[in-house]
Amino acid sequence: MPASRRGSGSFTLTTGQTIAIHTRTQDEEDLPHATKKTMADHLRKYESLFTLTPQRMRMIVEAFTETLELGLNKPNQIVPMIPTYVFGWPTGQEKGDFLALDLGGTNLRVCLVTLQGEGKFEISQTKYRLTEEQKQDDGQKLFDFCAECLNTFVETNTGEGAGQLKPGQSLPLGFTFSYPCSQERIDHGELIRWTKGFGAGNTEGRDVAEMFKKSLEKYQLPIKLTALINDTTGTLIASHYVNPKTKIAVIFGTGCNAAYMEHVKNITKIEHLGIDPGAEMAINCEWGAFDSFEHEHLPRTKYDTVVDDTSNKPGEQAFEKLISGRYLGEILRLVLCELIDEGVLFLGQNTYKLEKPYCFDTAFLSLMESDPTDELLMVIGIFTHFFALETTLAERQFFRALAKLIGRRAARLSACGIAAIVSKMNYLDEGCSVGADGSLYNKYPGFADRVHEGLQDIFGDKGRNIVTYHAEDGSGVGSAIIAAMTKHRKDAGLYLNV
Repeated sequence: MPASRRGSGSFTLTTGQTIAIHTRTQDEEDLPHATKKTMADHLRKYESLFTLTPQRMRMIVEAFTETLELGLNKPNQIVPMIPTYVFGWPTGQEKGDFLALDLGGTNLRVCLVTLQGEGKFEISQTKYRLTEEQKQDDGQKLFDFCAECLNTFVETNTGEGAGQLKPGQSLPLGFTFSYPCSQERIDHGELIRWTKGFGAGNTEGRDVAEMFKKSLEKYQLPIKLTALINDTTGTLIASHYVNPKTKIAVIFGTGCNAAYMEHVKNITKIEHLGIDPGAEMAINCEWGAFDSFEHEHLPRTKYDTVVDDTSNKPGEQAFEKLISGRYLGEILRLVLCELIDEGVLFLGQNTYKLEKPYCFDTAFLSLMESDPTDELLMVIGIFTHFFALETTLAERQFFRALAKLIGRRAARLSACGIAAIVSKMNYLDEGCSVGADGSLYNKYPGFADRVHEGLQDIFGDKGRNIVTYHAEDGSGVGSAIIAAMTKHRKDAGLYLNV
């Protein structure tokens, strides 16, 4: 008997792919399905597992705050609280042309940023694709490629055509290198380890700034490497340049991190450097590691434990594994697989496609949460197109509710991290803005609202004083502003050289 259609539609994935979807009247008659009551009973169980009470959140914030303090006092802590040697805030009056280079996981981005003062800027940029061979080849060759791309970009943006760079002009450059580095000053950084799929040889344990300077010399480029920075630090500085109320920057995407401005007198682990204790320095928290190894504070479920145990680094990045975009879809998939094993879902259907780890993208949770149709057509499309599974309305409602629970927990835990910095720095009464970036923050429906709700649950009405907003481009604009600030410090004889 041919399927009769009760409704149809289509939706577009983030990849640009369009998926056509149809509902069928006999779905509920073709195959055995869970009843509405069964799904409701299970949902109550997951609500208790994934819901964070305000009291529990306040306990997490207290532990988080202590962890931040520990990272400032002692080296080599789980949350390392890395000094960046970016001193103080931009004035907003920084002016001039500055280059920014961003070595990302997929592309190399070169930017020319013209700072105009009063928090204004213009930016022109070009992206260059990185091959897998370049990521794994010799490290010096990788930096030679960076210099080649810079050379091409400078030539293209010099002369009458662009009118922005003068021939022979030497430009300061900020290099966004978002891989774990130990730094002793702002134009130095020893690579601790590659991440994001990189494995370029002869690089780990070496000063990547020095390697890059050699490549600049090889191509005789009129460019001065002024600052080596992390993208979160750049986000902090760029956001403050545009909005001076910004005191904290956070990134919630495939990973998660935060940066803020600390009083040097509180960074006791660098007392030996003799830096003015009255100065301020940006701190790159690397807070995705909070509660790693011991797992004393975060509310991990058995699904989170499986995610951790099967990851490439078990025990590490405990905070990140509960809230970042890389893991949310996998958490939901593990719940579905458990219900399949218990004989609750998809009886009589072949579920092998759903049994592949990480096949359930976090983008699917976003689509399910934002589905505006009564029949939940997007949810139908996800399960039929990607997993060849038929669903009933009751099941689809359950899937969407489960996605909300997992997404809401991620946002509320994110609020705990922000609240820890707010508490440590006593920002609550005066209030502050938080520059936020990353795919989870920018694309997941309701994420920002849930963060704000979480802050109010932690702090009460005063939580309204802490406001997150979409951050400025940290790896481009922020990198250039830091180069401008560093040049100014050097010109004024304030450069730290240890």
